[in-house]
Amino acid sequence: MYGHTDAWRVPGYTEIRELGVGGGGRVVLARHDADDIPVAIKYLSDQLMTDLHFVARFRHEARLLAAMDPNPHAARFYEYAETSRGAAIVMELVDGVSLRAMLRSEGPTGPEAALTVLKGSLLGLAAAHEIGVVHRDYKPENVMVEADGNSKLVDFGIAVQAGEGVSASGTPPYMAPEQWSGGRAGPAGDVYAATVVFFECLTGSRPFRAQNIAALARQHQATPPPVDEVPPPLRGLVERGMAKRPQDRYGSAEEFLRELETVAAGAYGPAWEERGRRRLAALAGLLVPFFPLKKDVPEAGTALAETRLGGLLGQARMKIGLTLAGMVVIAAGTVALVQTVSGTTLQAGTSIETPSPLALDPSSAGDAPTEEPEDSEPSPEPSPVSTSPKPAASPTPVVRPTAKPTLRPTRRPTAKPTVKPTVRPTVKPTVRPTTRPKPSAKPTSQPDPTVTATIDPQPTTRPTSRPTATRTTAPPTTRPTPTVSEPGGSSPPQDVPR
Repeated sequence: MYGHTDAWRVPGYTEIRELGVGGGGRVVLARHDADDIPVAIKYLSDQLMTDLHFVARFRHEARLLAAMDPNPHAARFYEYAETSRGAAIVMELVDGVSLRAMLRSEGPTGPEAALTVLKGSLLGLAAAHEIGVVHRDYKPENVMVEADGNSKLVDFGIAVQAGEGVSASGTPPYMAPEQWSGGRAGPAGDVYAATVVFFECLTGSRPFRAQNIAALARQHQATPPPVDEVPPPLRGLVERGMAKRPQDRYGSAEEFLRELETVAAGAYGPAWEERGRRRLAALAGLLVPFFPLKKDVPEAGTALAETRLGGLLGQARMKIGLTLAGMVVIAAGTVALVQTVSGTTLQAGTSIETPSPLALDPSSAGDAPTEEPEDSEPSPEPSPVSTSPKPAASPTPVVRPTAKPTLRPTRRPTAKPTVKPTVRPTVKPTVRPTTRPKPSAKPTSQPDPTVTATIDPQPTTRPTSRPTATRTTAPPTTRPTPTVSEPGGSSPPQDVPR
């Protein structure tokens, strides 16, 4: 046996795989060796084989199934086998999924599909009621839906003869009020359970949802069903099918079936069953991988595969899109940073930022020292290319004599800048002999011939307005003379001799 190599097997069958296992036993998929027909074999567990009561119930189930005539809405009985090593019931294999799996996966089925499931179940129950058998355990787990939308009733494990007085047993959410008290079994109990399942197909939830057994029993015995949750045309079916007293319900599955067909045709037209079956077939098609014979059913092209593929592709597209968006943001930030940095030319030895951008060309700075001597008046001051007598006045006099005085006048530790000259790369500024620059935090009286703007010589005077400077936009043939007004009350600017 599959997974049980030393267990007893029903002779004449080749087992393929296990379909399910529970407290009462296990169900395996097998093939009949004589004609290769697939079957489902239900084995009683080894533990229950030692209990004579459970063995007797298992035999009783087999006898009831054998007494039923073949019906397209109930699983067909083949044979019963029992030895000292085990007991088994061989049944028709229903190649489909349980209604429970369908509801759990897809939710409510819709009115027409729910009516179709209910009709198929009532036809299966009617075949049992005809021979006096009451199922007593009708629930979504015991309704199988095939690929074509047809439904079949299975598992008569606790079925009894109608009229028998039995103890309370069944599945609590679907038990009729009289079943809770251990009343006599009858077809009305199956009608009640079928109506509860019908309600669940319509709404996706059970009518009574108490979390403990005592409260659930009170709801089934005293609380009216919430018929306002179902479509109005079907409320009468639910209300009568779930009546508290057995005599107020439909007397049999056949009576319920006749009422169902009348209501369905009036509410949804004569083609309601065909549409409902197509809907069930579509829902079952989504669960093809769970069919017992799934290896024999091609899975390509099913709605389930398309849905999953679409979901995976959608997630991949989303990830790619987010990645591209992140790359664009990073690139935009990089471009903005580069443009911001490129707006100001930073030179070695300087760490001061000016409020206005300076476009200082190193080549023009290097040319200035060669022409300064002919613009300057004769004085004992040193040439711009030579080292200043006081190093504090010019930190880097040899490498870039004009770079630091040009940048530093815009920020001083003790006073705000008075001049913010903007120099074009082609402009060669001139120097006035009377200008006293402040290249360091502590200004000196030493004049510096490399200053490009007139600076307020008084360190204690704060500017009250910004100076304005004129600048030349075209390359001049003669050096321009920038005019700077000094707000500190200093001497007026002087023209530089050409």
